[in-house]
Amino acid sequence: MHNTNQKLGNEPLGRLLFSQAAPASIGFLVMSIYAIVDTFFVSHFIGKLAIAAVSIVMPIVFLIAAFGMAIGVGGASVISRAIGAGENEKAQKAYGTQISLTLCLLVSFVALGLLGRRYVLQWFGCNQEIMPFALSYYQIVTPSILFLGWAMMSNNVLRALNKPKVAMMSLIIPAISNIVLDPILIGVFNLGIAGAAWATAFGYLSSGLFTFFYFSFGNPGLKLGSAKLNFDKGIVSEISSIGLITLVRQAAFSILAIFLNNSLKYYGGSTAISVYGIIRSLTLFISFPIIGIMQGFMPIVGFNYGAKKYNRVRQVVRLANRWSIVTSISLYLIILLFAEYITQFFTDDNFLQGQTPFAMRLVFLAMPIIGIGFNASAYFQSIGKPKQALWLTLYRQGLFMIPLVMILPTFMGIKGIWFSFPIGESLATLVSFFWLKKNLKFLSD
Repeated sequence: MHNTNQKLGNEPLGRLLFSQAAPASIGFLVMSIYAIVDTFFVSHFIGKLAIAAVSIVMPIVFLIAAFGMAIGVGGASVISRAIGAGENEKAQKAYGTQISLTLCLLVSFVALGLLGRRYVLQWFGCNQEIMPFALSYYQIVTPSILFLGWAMMSNNVLRALNKPKVAMMSLIIPAISNIVLDPILIGVFNLGIAGAAWATAFGYLSSGLFTFFYFSFGNPGLKLGSAKLNFDKGIVSEISSIGLITLVRQAAFSILAIFLNNSLKYYGGSTAISVYGIIRSLTLFISFPIIGIMQGFMPIVGFNYGAKKYNRVRQVVRLANRWSIVTSISLYLIILLFAEYITQFFTDDNFLQGQTPFAMRLVFLAMPIIGIGFNASAYFQSIGKPKQALWLTLYRQGLFMIPLVMILPTFMGIKGIWFSFPIGESLATLVSFFWLKKNLKFLSD
């Protein structure tokens, strides 16, 4: 484990960032293809109400699973810095604490989510027209969140242990599973929205089992069998303070989804939610290089910060920002030039084909710069400064976006909802840039 992770402190940064970011980017690219394929089959074989149902359910699914991701991010930061400082025993103890927290929280919230399923769906903007589809999808997918949350936790630990290719596989396996099962369950067996749900649930199950068996029988550097389940107060506090940012980020996204879906329902009805459902399915495709670069540079920052190699920290942050901007500009050009063709791929509905391209171009307008905000928040998480990361997350998902989503439509109708995205993202990126620049300035080797 020591020799492998020393590469994080010595290898040339361009090669190192690429080796960390490329597998993560590929994993998220495959996941984005799954989201696109899923929306294609749901739209063409079931209908636009099914698109709206999936759009309503997924923020709830990822809110619950975010507890696993938050624990993974918080624990990965502890593990990266512990390994960088040569404290391998602390790294093993942190992993045991992660497992205990993940199991307790996921079981609790999955149970609560199932008990209050109708109320939860209504809070997230589900109307009576969409409810039958949403309820069917939700009841099947929600139990599988236990495996999704475990996989999310494990994925972050794998990157902290310099195992980016294994982490990539934990993303690719469920995506490929879903891509294969969607046409079979929806198209061949004609199971409708239930078929889409079972394909998604099996994907989450496969990812969770893959990471479980790897930590049990593979060579990750930390062993599942050696991890004593514990609730070490110091480590719990450290994981919670750092992981809270990830949880708040997803919680803010889910709270935004409540305001967004209800606003869409008020100003445009079920069809407006379907428009956003198509756009949502493209979000991961447009942002996959940004997320991959962000996830790839986090263990590099954490290790080198723990090893007090601050010049490498500054260099990798700047490199990550440049890469994020260049790649996301290229992807936004695809949206700008081909929005109509993309919409036609997803749906034959004339109204959706008329409304979606305009909304799509606006929603993604700020994509070329938002990587700076992602990287800034991830940077503060990686160096163990959760308050700054928390505020940057709140600026992006809540403090700017939610007021804009509520205020602009009162003057502009549904167009105001679409304009809220680039305005909110641009304001949040501006704040993130100044915070990041100020902190990097005061780092000294």
